[in-house]
Amino acid sequence: MQGTLNEIDIRSILQLIELGQRTGELLVEAYSPHASHTSSEASSKGFAFTRPYQEAKPLKSAGPFWFVFFHNGQIAYAADSEGSLSRLRDYLRRYKATTALDELELPSIASSNAPEYGYLWALLEKRVLTPAQGRSIIESMVRETLFDLLSLHNGYFIFEVSPALAPQLTTLEIAPLVTKIMKQVQEWKQFHPHIQSPNQCPTISDEAHLRAALPEKAFRTLIQWADGKTSLRQLSRYLNRDILTVARAIYPYLQRGWVQLLASAAQETPLIRREWKREATPHVPRVVCIDDDMAIGKTVEYILQAKGYEVTTIVNSLQALTLVFQIKPDLILCDLAMPELDGYEICGMLRKSTAFRQTPIIMLTGKDGFIDRVRARMVGSTDYLTKPFGESELLMLLEKYIGLGDLERYQDEISVTNTLDASQETGMTKSASV
Repeated sequence: MQGTLNEIDIRSILQLIELGQRTGELLVEAYSPHASHTSSEASSKGFAFTRPYQEAKPLKSAGPFWFVFFHNGQIAYAADSEGSLSRLRDYLRRYKATTALDELELPSIASSNAPEYGYLWALLEKRVLTPAQGRSIIESMVRETLFDLLSLHNGYFIFEVSPALAPQLTTLEIAPLVTKIMKQVQEWKQFHPHIQSPNQCPTISDEAHLRAALPEKAFRTLIQWADGKTSLRQLSRYLNRDILTVARAIYPYLQRGWVQLLASAAQETPLIRREWKREATPHVPRVVCIDDDMAIGKTVEYILQAKGYEVTTIVNSLQALTLVFQIKPDLILCDLAMPELDGYEICGMLRKSTAFRQTPIIMLTGKDGFIDRVRARMVGSTDYLTKPFGESELLMLLEKYIGLGDLERYQDEISVTNTLDASQETGMTKSASV
């Protein structure tokens, strides 16, 4: 199940997952409404989202997306794209357990699930937190994530059926949560334009009036946290209050101008929606496969050349960028894990070039983890294929993005142009049908 929020809203998506008692993962990515297309265009062509390719290492600046784990139609865990442990640290302040987090080694669960969830589970195993405290933190995280999702109007979503998150501490029913949070979202709109985002940071602009209007204890509390660096969301975590309660308390002073809100330095820029165009190709569809495993390359060649595609296999990841620019393929298959340059780096570099902004890039990976797929999308990959894959899976993706091969024309136009010696020198072999 996938699509845009123009076609179906978050509330309906959650209801479908609950009614179907689905187990899996929901990924939602925001995009700028200024870059939007019609829903009919989106559904007919398919698309992916990524940030503008300005950073040298795009992975270091994740864009705004959210993911939710489900078990039998209930929510087990939810998080945003931050990827750090800052949110967990904020919640641990309630229990004076932030220092325990620094003493932990990376839990094994963190490699296959969200790192935050892995560290939380490690704290439970070491009895730093009680199960009740762990469940409280997870519920707060879920509520926070759902508040953002139910406030979102422009975005792309994909739900994938997958094994349940494990180990699992708790699950939450969707319907009562959504009903309560929808009411909060509606009330939140009443604070506009004074409050626009939970990520805004309050700062004192008229200390004298505040001191006169507030009890001394409340005044000192406000002075302590209204430093222009602590966001409203962080305040809600520290004080163990929902975001609406915090906003309601500070709103009168914003109206009077005694308190102002600043944009958070860490506030994220919305993703730009990218649409992958399938253009008619008057020539034989050309595919490049970048994989340091020669056996994989030969398998891809064998499958695709028999279906009328021209295939070039590149085994040297350092040479891949140069050769891809020479070949100008219609589609690129790229292994995720390679020495020297991995698939993330290659994909990110290609996306910086206008020549490959719209070229479908399919990641080949032996990892079936959700986070790996998210990272691949963040550097601009179009889709992914988990190894080992079958002929039908590979052909289905190629037909989806560049259409059917042309076996007759391929046999007429392509001849063998690379010898074994040339392939050893350049690190690539070109497959052709005769």
